[in-house]
Amino acid sequence: MHQAPGKIRALASAVREAGGRALLVGGCVRDALMGRAPKDWDMEVYGVEPARLRALLEKFGRVDAVGEAFTVYKLGHDLDVSLPRRERKAGRGHRGFIIEGDPSMSVAEATRRRDFCVNAILRDPLTDELLDPYDGRADLERRLLRAVSRETFAEDSLRVLRAAQLAARFEFDIETETVELCRSIDLSDLPAERIWGELEKLLLGAARPSVGFRWLAKLNATPQLFPEIQALSGVPQEYDWHPEGDVDVHTWLTVDRARELIDDLPYAKQVVLMLAALCHDFGKPATTEFVDGRTRSRGHDEAGVAPTNAFLERLKIFTLDGYDVRAQVVELVRAHLKPGEFYLKRAEISEGAFRRLARRCELDLLYRVARADTLGRNAEWVPRELWFDAVPQEWFIARARELAVETRPPAPLLLGRHLLELGLKPSPRIGEITRVVYEMQLDGRVRTLEEARAVAAELIGREGDGGGA
Repeated sequence: MHQAPGKIRALASAVREAGGRALLVGGCVRDALMGRAPKDWDMEVYGVEPARLRALLEKFGRVDAVGEAFTVYKLGHDLDVSLPRRERKAGRGHRGFIIEGDPSMSVAEATRRRDFCVNAILRDPLTDELLDPYDGRADLERRLLRAVSRETFAEDSLRVLRAAQLAARFEFDIETETVELCRSIDLSDLPAERIWGELEKLLLGAARPSVGFRWLAKLNATPQLFPEIQALSGVPQEYDWHPEGDVDVHTWLTVDRARELIDDLPYAKQVVLMLAALCHDFGKPATTEFVDGRTRSRGHDEAGVAPTNAFLERLKIFTLDGYDVRAQVVELVRAHLKPGEFYLKRAEISEGAFRRLARRCELDLLYRVARADTLGRNAEWVPRELWFDAVPQEWFIARARELAVETRPPAPLLLGRHLLELGLKPSPRIGEITRVVYEMQLDGRVRTLEEARAVAAELIGREGDGGGA
């Protein structure tokens, strides 16, 4: 088991000297028992009054109170310290609780408010003794999520989503009674940021996000929270001869393939890629029809824009780290068929087509979405001779790299200041001429600043601008 950091052991020693006991609890204990290095730590302190605890904590660094009323303190970026607390549901939503810290509570009473038994194991950082009042270690061995208490579990509806993302991240099963409990819970009180917090963990933290999405459906979360995803169920795929299942099945295969392609990307682009893979076929329910003996979804790429926007709006996803996530996801959904289309017409596709597409979305991300979409048509139940390869997508990204537009479009050669140097006075004509020259640059008809300036000078002279307004 991973050793607790020295700061935590020193704090536990100080608590013991003050007549109390400090115990690690929750995900850090669970992860350590699973052989995973905890990313952060949660500690509960028994037998020490709130004022005394805060004074003790301040000896170890800056203390930020998350909530004085229920005595949760942050010590640094990776340690939360709290008293055992009583919670009583008094209203809707995650803020509708009356919470009181009570250092006199027993371990069994305090952990009864936790979600799953695997998260209700405590560890003494000084002795490594484990306290396991709800047999969470046995659930870890069985790889099972089980609610600690039927009475308290439903008080926080977010636990339904947490069940799905934990089951996906750790590839656990969920106990039958807990499944039925989750299915009975109304999720309409959940705010967007809490929904996204769990969905983000599912998309980025699970090796196979499809596991979590299947659980969301089983737990009755999908129809309550994600109508665009729910709409995919039962919609037949276009490839009637290819037994890959309906659009939702293909979507789960696609998000799994996308998850394999994100590790070298910065966080914001990881989010973009996973969301685009999830949303890429949102247009199929509205466009799928049976025509001339075949299933067709003509125009589903463009039709996917509206439901994708609605999905992102509901989750309040706009920008991350200064990156316009929403705009990029929407354009990737709109353009996700382009790599294959370009490949089929590769003998006639111009450099300008690539450069213009790069103005709409990042071609490296588009390549990854299209690759995931293509390989997401392959499954273990599909005969190998029917499997798709990613040759079109590999051709596409190789060509984009040749043109140096895989991450951004070409920077304009001609700027407004160049036109001022040519004698053109500030006016709307500056924008008009720079746009004309940039279009020529995209087509490869202008390749240097000198050529751009010459074209601009010709346009100014031809249209009688001289140095005028």
